[in-house]
Amino acid sequence: MVTAADTAAMRRAIELAARGLGATSPNPVVGCVITDASGRTAGTGYHQRAGGPHAEVHALRAAGDRARGGTAYVTLEPCDHTGRTGPCAQALIDAGISRVVYAVGDPDRQAAGGARTLRAAGLQVESGLLAEEAAAGNTAWLTAVRLGRPHVLWKYAATLDGRIAAGDGTSRWITSPESRADVHRLRAEADAVVVGSGTLRADDPQLAVRGVDHAVQPLRVVLDTHATLTPAARVLDGAAPTLIAVGERADIRHLPGVDVVRLPAAEGGIAVPALLDVLYGRGVRSVLLEGGPTLAGAFVAAGAVDKVVGYLAPALLGAGPAALAGGGITTITEALRLDMTDAVRLGPDLRITAVPAIAPKER
Repeated sequence: MVTAADTAAMRRAIELAARGLGATSPNPVVGCVITDASGRTAGTGYHQRAGGPHAEVHALRAAGDRARGGTAYVTLEPCDHTGRTGPCAQALIDAGISRVVYAVGDPDRQAAGGARTLRAAGLQVESGLLAEEAAAGNTAWLTAVRLGRPHVLWKYAATLDGRIAAGDGTSRWITSPESRADVHRLRAEADAVVVGSGTLRADDPQLAVRGVDHAVQPLRVVLDTHATLTPAARVLDGAAPTLIAVGERADIRHLPGVDVVRLPAAEGGIAVPALLDVLYGRGVRSVLLEGGPTLAGAFVAAGAVDKVVGYLAPALLGAGPAALAGGGITTITEALRLDMTDAVRLGPDLRITAVPAIAPKER
């Protein structure tokens, strides 16, 4: 029987897991709370970085001998796999834990099986507590495991009439400082930030995280089919790692020392699935798409948008580019329908979060 104390402990574990966002890929974010035999909190922990101790290990170290006879609350099924670290299921057994409560089962075939091992050792094991909340906090990793590609969040900023720039091309600043600060939070939680050459030419963005303490800088990715990027571009300033994706025949002699990958072309640019395959191979599990309407349309057409975050400013322009161009949509019946999951006011703006009503298919 689930108690209020169980729920409180798991919710704390979910809060702890969120601290690892942007720093653990290709691993998931995981939080753990250990209570002693009397139900008092004995230790807490979260997975801080790939290759480092898992959440359970941090919590067990903090709990020490008080873990014996206690309960472990974990946001993800304890792993049963030896990689750069040992299996957490065995660590819990060795520590004398008597009960394990986890939120979400591990879909990774390589690491799954922890619950079975725990039960075989005589521990009481329960699953599903606050599963929806825990899964939401780990959605990027879960999507990557299911689809075999990074989770893609498309972010844009627009006026109420859907314009991302004025008729003369000016766009700074459509949204408020509060909204722009929130975008840096999204960057800090992502493994990679992706833009196209059009955005680079128009805005020369730096794409690094600013104003977020202890943030791990994401990989800055520029899709530049014809390698028009100049060495003076801000994305090459060294503030964060950068990858330039170019076409197979692009001349890159003017970019010595730059990390460049050649990718096959698609209509209007570089093939999105090929890009996502490359990023996945580099350990990227979450992508923040910050490009303009053409790049966004390419991702939509490829069925590679898993979440949309739109920042809407209370302003009207009447002319200028729309947030999305193309997307393979030619009639109303082909519209990409979304389910709105959140609407929050940020300063004068409204931030809307939505996900496709029909989830992207597994490849």
